[in-house]
Amino acid sequence: MSVILATAGSNSSTSINYKLVQFTADCVEERPVECVELAGFDFPMYSEDLEKSSGIPQQIIEFRIRLQQAGGLLLSVNEHNGNPSAFFKNLLDWLSRDERRFLDGTPVFLMSASGGKRGAISSRNVVEQMLERFGAEVVSKFSLSGYYDNFTPEKGITDPDMAAEHLAALNTFLRSVSPKS
Repeated sequence: MSVILATAGSNSSTSINYKLVQFTADCVEERPVECVELAGFDFPMYSEDLEKSSGIPQQIIEFRIRLQQAGGLLLSVNEHNGNPSAFFKNLLDWLSRDERRFLDGTPVFLMSASGGKRGAISSRNVVEQMLERFGAEVVSKFSLSGYYDNFTPEKGITDPDMAAEHLAALNTFLRSVSPKS
């Protein structure tokens, strides 16, 4: 059975989106989940000139291979001024230069979290369109609003309605993940 890859589109060592990803990964039973913290990734800002002179960074190639071997992707994205972080956009730019449809057929549970009342939904919507362009199948979505009022690392999502919505979206995602070997 192939692993489900779980990560957040943030390079912050204190990412609330990564905490949501870890919680979601812990909710998955009967399937292996590998959490990858992107805060440790170090690669340059994409430029065509840099790609021509130095090629695709090895770390990007290795991450693309991990994505393509995964049976599915749990992803939570942060929001900077209504959009995904420059870090995550840069990661997608590099990945798409290595292989345009690097997520071809990959089921995705796309999440977002913020301390605000919209739960970074604008960023989530932007990322959804981007991922589909790269071949992903976004099969379920969830936004956690009011993170600091509705989530604790010990208990997870504390608002009962949001917890039920999250679990339903996770189960939809898990039903779409095929057991690749």
